[in-house]
Amino acid sequence: MATERELSDFLKSVESRAFKRSVYHVRNEESALDIVQDSMMKLAEHYGDKPVAELPMLFQRILSNCTLDWFRRQKTRNALFSNMSDFESGDGDGDFDLLETLQSSDNAERTESAEDTTRRAQVLREIDTQIQELPARQREAFLMRYWEEMDVAETASAMGCSEGSVKTHCSRAVQSLSKALKARGIHL
Repeated sequence: MATERELSDFLKSVESRAFKRSVYHVRNEESALDIVQDSMMKLAEHYGDKPVAELPMLFQRILSNCTLDWFRRQKTRNALFSNMSDFESGDGDGDFDLLETLQSSDNAERTESAEDTTRRAQVLREIDTQIQELPARQREAFLMRYWEEMDVAETASAMGCSEGSVKTHCSRAVQSLSKALKARGIHL
């Protein structure tokens, strides 16, 4: 059984990665923070008495479910308030914040040329766009395996599917990304 200290230490250890993963999925920092906080609360409320070794998989599963719930709520909200989209930016890229990008740049990035910086940003945006266009299960498996660096068994447990399904989803995601990026002239 996990003590309060062990539970607290576990939540501190996963907070940053869970937030990054959620931001990557929902494309909104405030919503991502809500998702992570809800996931942590659910873990503490319902599974705080479980052994420490079980907490990582339980948390990943709860985080995935909270993210799916967020998308369901967004879909419902968007269906009800579809006219609100008239007030969004017309370029379709309302989530890009130049000031945030400049603040997060480190010294190494400041020394590269403007052309290199622009080219790198364009490639990263294109990769991000292609990842977002993957089917949900492929995107989830891909992000858990390669972003979260989870092994196949952990990913299968978190996704609630077999290890073979994880491998299939990842393989298809990599093939789709490779094909889409090559079609746009991006060779990694």
